[in-house]
Amino acid sequence: MEKSEAKRLFQQARAAWQEKEWLRAADLYEQLLAHFPDEKASADWWYDAALAHKFLRNWAKAYALGREAAARAPRGEGDPAFWNLGIAATIQGDWPTARDAWAGFGIEIPDGEGPIEGSFGAACVRLDTGGEREVVWIERLCPTRGRVVNVPITSGRRYGEIVVHDGEPKGERVYDGRTYPVFEELLLLQESELPTLQVTVAAGDKADVRALLDLFTEHGFGAEPASSVQMLCACCSEGSVAKEGEDGTLHTGAQRVSLAAPEEDARRLLDQWATETAIGRSWSGLQPVG
Repeated sequence: MEKSEAKRLFQQARAAWQEKEWLRAADLYEQLLAHFPDEKASADWWYDAALAHKFLRNWAKAYALGREAAARAPRGEGDPAFWNLGIAATIQGDWPTARDAWAGFGIEIPDGEGPIEGSFGAACVRLDTGGEREVVWIERLCPTRGRVVNVPITSGRRYGEIVVHDGEPKGERVYDGRTYPVFEELLLLQESELPTLQVTVAAGDKADVRALLDLFTEHGFGAEPASSVQMLCACCSEGSVAKEGEDGTLHTGAQRVSLAAPEEDARRLLDQWATETAIGRSWSGLQPVG
């Protein structure tokens, strides 16, 4: 390929990129790379081609091109080529490559050979279910995977499912004076088997509601009072939102609570909770959701 032709392809690729024509941009970069895989600028071309396929959610291509980009990136310096490869390799289930990618980025990963089961702290993820969006809390298992620890209100989403999220925060939540990033969901990686239920409970004190939530959590299940749900517009959701800490959002009296548990276990725990005190606690109307 003549240099004049290469320059033309590059200009077309950049123009397509500016217009967010991801498939065309990636195709043009790949044409360039077929002839110039290891030029000085090639590392950027590999990266952009892989990133375009990430935007397209074509994970096989993002993975294949991302390996080439990472092979030409400096290790241990936070190069984003490793981060994007870590995401794609995780989705592809290539754990050795994912582990190496995080190490290449400069992140210490727990020893092992399979899925990464680390403790990377709490964060939020904006679930995207057919265009219906909801921010939930997660426990991060690795730099890009998290287990949902809310009971989602979105139909079909469940407590305990594992999601893959992007690396660039889009908003933040402030809770008890601490700031947590909000990431965008990329993929539902592993579904949860826990069904979602709803129940009406009556509680005489906030401590009664807290006891119910703690009881379900202690047994590996989820409980979410309706008072903890906050509706926000898209712009506000992507900004900084302060959440009341501890029991600030809990209410007394009759209220709806979403539960994540098998129905038999939910009934048993509700009965246990209701009978722990002589007065002030009761429940009714347990039913499945969705």
